[in-house]
Amino acid sequence: MARGVIASRFASAAPVRRLVVEGTHVATVDAHDTEYVDGHVVADGSRIVAVGPGPAPEWCTAGLAPPGSAPGAAAPDAAPIPVDRVDGRGHLLTPGLVNTHHHLYQWLTRGVAQDAILFDWLVALYPTWARIDESLVEAGASAAIAVLARSGCTTVGDHHYVFPAGAGDLLGGLVRAAATVGVRLHATRGSMDLGRSQGGLPPDFAVETTDAALRAGQEAVARFHDPSGDARVQIAIAPCSPFSVTSDLLRESAVLGRQLGVRLHTHGSETVEEDAFCLESFGRTPTQYLEDLGWLGEDVWMAHCVHLDDHAIGRFAATGTGVAHCPSSNGRLAAGVAPIASLLRAGAPVGLGVDGAASNESGQLGTEIRQAVLFGRLRSGADAFSVRQGLRLATIGGARVLGRDADLGSIEVGKLADLALWRVDGVEFAGIADPVAALGLASMPPLARLWVGGDTVVAEGELVHADQGLLAEGAARASAELRSRV
Repeated sequence: MARGVIASRFASAAPVRRLVVEGTHVATVDAHDTEYVDGHVVADGSRIVAVGPGPAPEWCTAGLAPPGSAPGAAAPDAAPIPVDRVDGRGHLLTPGLVNTHHHLYQWLTRGVAQDAILFDWLVALYPTWARIDESLVEAGASAAIAVLARSGCTTVGDHHYVFPAGAGDLLGGLVRAAATVGVRLHATRGSMDLGRSQGGLPPDFAVETTDAALRAGQEAVARFHDPSGDARVQIAIAPCSPFSVTSDLLRESAVLGRQLGVRLHTHGSETVEEDAFCLESFGRTPTQYLEDLGWLGEDVWMAHCVHLDDHAIGRFAATGTGVAHCPSSNGRLAAGVAPIASLLRAGAPVGLGVDGAASNESGQLGTEIRQAVLFGRLRSGADAFSVRQGLRLATIGGARVLGRDADLGSIEVGKLADLALWRVDGVEFAGIADPVAALGLASMPPLARLWVGGDTVVAEGELVHADQGLLAEGAARASAELRSRV
């Protein structure tokens, strides 16, 4: 990449605040994994306008319009653009991390059923989850999103599928929580309509009717979904899993999502018990069953995908079906180690997910990079999964899974200025040969700054737009309230 690459077509017609980060190790995560040991990144407003080695060009630091700006842009003799100049020496700059799978409300039920496998864990927690409401969900989600942001996450994918009668506007609570912290939200309108009396896993009191779930999905898209490249909120349609959803709901949800032009999400092939359920109930593996119902395609991503055989991996790759890899949660529930290296070699889109905090109590996304690298090596060998592959999963891989890779996931001119600046000059990393290894092999570095669309969301590890102490108090009260209802 040429020094000081710029794109004046992204310059605003009016002065905007400019962000200039200099002197930092830049891991762009572009198609060539370009890195600058001592580089700069410049953003005007929400978009990146320059990336390259060495100091930023003089026009950047002087607050001038980019050379060759479109007519109407600020002229060189106009009032300078306000510049936020950040000294990045001793830091690593990466794209903001993208979380592809979560259950934010589960922040309120951490530490429960600590030694259970998935099915037993779900049975233990369904009675509690069936008593959530709008205020509790917002309180739990606000704390969960705060922790995600403080671990470098700028885009939060959430799968919410529990909608008790009379619980209020649960999706609205999630949207408000994301806005409070200042991150992007990919919320899914999940659903369950296969209760225990019909052969499913969830209790009957925790499910909806098929028609009600479909109507609610359509309403959620109408209310909240923004299809634009700068979107802060997008919605997907997301029946929960093959063992909690009828074939009718899966089939009709796929049709609905495609009619509405939104993505589709579900759990798939998470455990051997799920495989056994699908073989016994449908005579097919989870992948075969879901494909028959329209659930493979470039607009689909599935969580976990631990137990994919070679045929399933081939189908995911051939159809462009995405995977949300959740290594810590898979370990917590003893689900197994997903074949991520094989999926990547085949060409399937793969991103990282925290999963719900009830099965990954840390709730951090930055730490999942290291977990993905270590789990990937346990499954496929020491040379099969590099630290840069781990970073790619957490950034451009997740953006591709969510259908946002045109705007998110890498540091390139024209993309959104969603950026994470990690401090790697402390005693934990002193002398480390490779700053990217601080994320992929060492402990998670302290987060110096986090920007979403050029807006500072975290500064020196602290939230900028919300009081994390108050969020913690609110989550503790909500957790106690939820326990008292059971």
